[in-house]
Amino acid sequence: MYRRRVSEIRKISDDLEIRRLRDAGDLELTALVEKSDEYLSSLYPPESNHAESLDVLVSRNSAFFVGYLGAELVVCGAAKIAKDDGVYGEVKRVFVAEEHRGKNLATAMMEHLEDHLRRSGIDIVRLEAGPRQPAALNFYRKLGYRERGPFGGYVADHLSVFMEKMLRD
Repeated sequence: MYRRRVSEIRKISDDLEIRRLRDAGDLELTALVEKSDEYLSSLYPPESNHAESLDVLVSRNSAFFVGYLGAELVVCGAAKIAKDDGVYGEVKRVFVAEEHRGKNLATAMMEHLEDHLRRSGIDIVRLEAGPRQPAALNFYRKLGYRERGPFGGYVADHLSVFMEKMLRD
């Protein structure tokens, strides 16, 4: 029988519980991530799709979180600590199940990821998103993210929008 390895459980509200996942083999999570992959693949060619594998995102320099409403997995996201362009955190794989959008789950996950990075001593958080996702870009702007140039190992790409937010003044 498969047992999910989780830690750092945090009750966000009476309904939403966010947990840190330490094993990428969870079938329920795999199904949610596959939906994310299908969505991104429908918008961007492989060379402009920068989604990292779950194995990478549960590794030593990353933290992968999952959010549950009751027993149902509804949101996921990762925070990765990088040192290739200064020290910063990168938000990856934020995705809400389609039937649960509009419930502020992405906001709760982003707040959780940013809090995790702050507790890890990170002052800057960055992300890469695509121009074919205007709702996501507007969402990030409302959270205080501003556009910037490529960072880390990314290169300029007309199908990438790079953003950054300072976590501390």
